[in-house]
Amino acid sequence: MEYTSVFNIIGPIMVGPSSSHTAGALEIAKFARQKFGKQPVCVEITLYNSFAKTYKGHGTDVALVSGILDFDAADVRIPFAISIAEKENIEIKFIVSEEEADHPNTVKLTLTADNDHLEVIGISIGGGSFRILLEQWLNVGENHV
Repeated sequence: MEYTSVFNIIGPIMVGPSSSHTAGALEIAKFARQKFGKQPVCVEITLYNSFAKTYKGHGTDVALVSGILDFDAADVRIPFAISIAEKENIEIKFIVSEEEADHPNTVKLTLTADNDHLEVIGISIGGGSFRILLEQWLNVGENHV
């Protein structure tokens, strides 16, 4: 783990049992959502290593959907994020990968709306911090040429 200050170890004010499995995951998804620039119709979430093994029990699934909804880490709506996404007609697909990733808390998000597809791969490095490994547009629509 990489830390730049004691506040990275303590982590942010948040909802959830673990800053790396919730706050960091939320921030990765929020980054992807903001980069996408609009509400996605479908989000495919591929989980690797530790995320794949514990995503339901540690709240990573709820945190990722909260980020897609552009919630902050302390938002009281986080526990209801999956049902909120359903009400907003956002299709969420969770994929548990058997493939090994270099970091235990790795997630790939593919956001889709119209002809736009954005793929983001990120890792949660603790304390609510994250690193983006890949960000690419796929089957690009007119707005992102």
